[in-house]
Amino acid sequence: MQYHHFSVEERETIQLMWWERRSIRSIAKTLKRSPSSVSRELKRSFPLERQTYTPRVAHERALTKRRNRGRKDRLKNQIIRDYVINHLKGGWSPEQISGRIRIDLEEKISHEAIYQYIYFQIHRDGHGTLKPGSQDLRSFLKRRHKRRGQKGMRTVQRVFRPKGPSIEDRPLIVDRRLRIGDWESDTIESKDHAPGLNSLVERKTGLVFLTKLKDRTSESTTRTIDQRLSNMPRHTVTFDNGPENQNWQEVERITRTNCFFTHAYHSWERGTNENTNGLVRWYFPKSTDFRTISDETIKQAEHALNSRPRKRLNWLTPLETFSNESLKSAGSVALTD
Repeated sequence: MQYHHFSVEERETIQLMWWERRSIRSIAKTLKRSPSSVSRELKRSFPLERQTYTPRVAHERALTKRRNRGRKDRLKNQIIRDYVINHLKGGWSPEQISGRIRIDLEEKISHEAIYQYIYFQIHRDGHGTLKPGSQDLRSFLKRRHKRRGQKGMRTVQRVFRPKGPSIEDRPLIVDRRLRIGDWESDTIESKDHAPGLNSLVERKTGLVFLTKLKDRTSESTTRTIDQRLSNMPRHTVTFDNGPENQNWQEVERITRTNCFFTHAYHSWERGTNENTNGLVRWYFPKSTDFRTISDETIKQAEHALNSRPRKRLNWLTPLETFSNESLKSAGSVALTD
């Protein structure tokens, strides 16, 4: 026999017959229900403060329970929720939190569950207002999307000849990320086209260097790259076709590296750098005037980025991975000698 939930009319009949001190079997016979169903209904619907069966209260309670059937608290418990919220506010992405929580707390939670938790705080999956007792965590996501949207494809632009050696001629070992010392460089623009930041990212480990530029000339970019890579392993530097990179031959000479250029409008060919620049914008939005930002503040952002766990590094940080790889390289050199 298929089970049907009690209607509010049936619950009112139960109340009336219960007041008349009728037996459970008598009530069940009148409602054409099993005695066990009536017994369970009475047992779970007595308020603690008054031992009286109230049909309307019982019906509302049943409807609420039905709506929440099968649902569990998002992120399991308060310890996990506190961990997620604290690290979101610290600049970590949901995927980084998901990966690192297995190491720190020996817990498992998917990055999708974290996204759902963030957008669950807002009515209508991000389209409405903040729910009572909740907090809006969307501003701590890297892209700060108000609601979740589907990913699309970028349109392809015409391909122009690079200003220097093409990325097509770059050694294949760079694409495979088998060694440290292959760098990507870009300029992060300041407000009103003022001098901004130079970002240098090591392809294998994701180690990033952020340096304030004194002006927008190619000479300033060249000096910055020379200073930041002076004591670093270096084999190649990959640029885009911006005017600040036109002095690439001088970069090759003073750093003793090989320089390569991506195709115009092909930002994905420097994907590591482009992704890192997006993370930098979380600390310094596009309206930032870097002339007003201290070197110490930039250094703090650099350290925060280098201390974030990365999925492709098995949830180690760029600093940890770069240190490990440097030790391996030093050991191999010693064995060769």
